[in-house]
Amino acid sequence: MFDANRRKFLTRLGALSVLALSPSSFASFTPSLDRRFKICLNPGAIGVSLSQHALLSKAVEYGFEAIVPLPGQLIKMEDGRIDKLLSGMKQHNISWGCAGLPVQFRQTTIQFKKDIQALPAYAKILSRLGVRGMSTWIMPTHPELTYRQNFALHKERLEETAKILEDYGIWLGLEYVGPKTLMVRDKFPFMHTMEECLELIEEINTDNVGFQLDTFHWYCAGESVEDILALDPRKIITVDLNDARKGRLPEEQLDGERELPGVSGMIDIKSFLGALVKIGYQGPVRAEPFNEALNKLENEAALQQTINAMQDVVSKIE
Repeated sequence: MFDANRRKFLTRLGALSVLALSPSSFASFTPSLDRRFKICLNPGAIGVSLSQHALLSKAVEYGFEAIVPLPGQLIKMEDGRIDKLLSGMKQHNISWGCAGLPVQFRQTTIQFKKDIQALPAYAKILSRLGVRGMSTWIMPTHPELTYRQNFALHKERLEETAKILEDYGIWLGLEYVGPKTLMVRDKFPFMHTMEECLELIEEINTDNVGFQLDTFHWYCAGESVEDILALDPRKIITVDLNDARKGRLPEEQLDGERELPGVSGMIDIKSFLGALVKIGYQGPVRAEPFNEALNKLENEAALQQTINAMQDVVSKIE
């Protein structure tokens, strides 16, 4: 999931060139009859800045099927503009994706408590609009806490978070971060695989916690299609698609240097998506390339390259 603090850290790790994709029109895109997930526009992850209403307009224009909710904007929106937004989404058959979790649980207790106190207001507006998911990522290291200490902290804080969201019918998705190059960032390593993340999900004492899956982390963690096929689709809250850097082994990949899905061909995205179709996943699927060259493009060019890439990989599902 895109997070401003994480992105600030990742941009310091280096730049990545994005390969140009040939233009394609939405009219020429034929979706798989079997797939039930939606191609979702997540603007922050591709360097695009849009208001919630503009996000809907661009989704319609470029052929996206869902849009991420922007809680900071929605909580301030007047009823009339909310009604207009929902009407436009219904008219164009655009669904909601997953919102980012506005809770900083990784740092001080003071900051966490402040964010937790504000969370019900965000959850209330999202529930009212029909949003069913929020998600966040788990940093795979810590400068001071051992694995067990960090696990206990995550369980305590994310359980408190999940219980609030549960009251509003909202699921919480957790993303493990797989690159092994990140494991040396701090003194103590932490979870970086699907299996470890599942252990945390099972320890959290609520029924509304699941995964935010990411092709890059799945690839870097050395996981397989069988790992996806073993998941309950209801426990997958949202999915991010991207490709790895060419010329690097999985253990050499850098979290802040990725490609749009299908560009390098390093990750078997076709099999990844095929597994999601097979288990009946119905949620949003978004591009999250963390790509500096893409981020530098004008909005229109970035949107076009993103929808081209997303439609291309989805069209190859068998």
